[in-house]
Amino acid sequence: MWLGNFTLVLPDEVVSEGSVRVEDGAIAEIRPEPVAGAVIDGGGRLLMPGFVDLHGDMIEREIAPRPNATMPIDFGIHELDKKLAAAGVTTAFAAVSFATESVYGHVRSLETTSAVIEGINRLRDDLLIDHRVHARYEITNVGAAPALERLLNDDQIDMVSLTDHTPGQGQYNNLQSYILSISERRAISEEMAAEIVAKRIAMRSNPDIEAKLKEIVALSLKHKLSLASHDDDSVEKVAEMHNLGVTISEFPVTAPAAEEARRRGLWTLMGAPNALRGQSMSGNLSALDAASAGLLSIIAADYHPAAFVPGIFKLADMVEGGLPAAVAMATGNAARSAGLSDRGEIAIGQRADLIVVEPGDINRIRATFRAGRFVYSDGTLHPLRALAA
Repeated sequence: MWLGNFTLVLPDEVVSEGSVRVEDGAIAEIRPEPVAGAVIDGGGRLLMPGFVDLHGDMIEREIAPRPNATMPIDFGIHELDKKLAAAGVTTAFAAVSFATESVYGHVRSLETTSAVIEGINRLRDDLLIDHRVHARYEITNVGAAPALERLLNDDQIDMVSLTDHTPGQGQYNNLQSYILSISERRAISEEMAAEIVAKRIAMRSNPDIEAKLKEIVALSLKHKLSLASHDDDSVEKVAEMHNLGVTISEFPVTAPAAEEARRRGLWTLMGAPNALRGQSMSGNLSALDAASAGLLSIIAADYHPAAFVPGIFKLADMVEGGLPAAVAMATGNAARSAGLSDRGEIAIGQRADLIVVEPGDINRIRATFRAGRFVYSDGTLHPLRALAA
């Protein structure tokens, strides 16, 4: 099958009026000109690799869209699957948390998180895109370690991140701001919120934390999984995580932390919504500032996958390498950091995970392919209907 007359976003260049041949789910040939008999004529629209999202928090909103309104887990997974395909995500790592003290309540309980992970793995072959599991281990929640270890040993996990949301450091370095946030989210008094914060701070003194952390790290490395750290806020924190075996620094809070991550050869990941908005919702390091300084290597959906496309175009205007470099942050770089060598680029031999983007005032995704199979169209490219038969 030929996809012809597209503007191809290749790893190092953009080629106008190019064509791609797909065979057995992979890219078999690339030409820098239109071809006769193409199944789809792109009309000059952009063809780029499908997004590889290493950190998406969206499943929680699908199974608990409102407080006390819980939906069936399988239903939530299928609904998220459709939304991700429409957003151009072809490989998605659901970032699920073991954090019983979280403001998100039961959605991050051991039981619910385990059920979500098992559901993703059980439904994987029936979903539109390639779903994987990113397990977020809250290091102060040592009681979650046995559940995570079981899932790791059962090969249910594809990536692990080490998180420490202890108030007073990392993402929540402003204690008063964090207390106010909890008060608003839980509709409780500031005094009650302060008690919750004090309890969480006290959890950090648990003498079992370091031992359990090392056990989880060792088991993750044994299974050859990529390890990430979360909300690194200092040079010292980055060094500590790197020494444990971490290769990805997620959402570095400060520029010095991002600089140290880059100096040590770590991948640095930030949110596409941060890039689109130009600022962190927590007042931390801006993804645009990080990109301008050459400190950003990966963007992830975080909480809003639709931000990928506009975020990429904002980044393309400021990073060395332009659009191909910005696209790589959501595709090839993300794939390589997760140990996936078969996707993320328009290159011969790569999986034909592709998206069609129409540039304009609002850059819009018109179609998504997974391994050459049509999984989403907004109806604009009418010849795609023939592929659905």
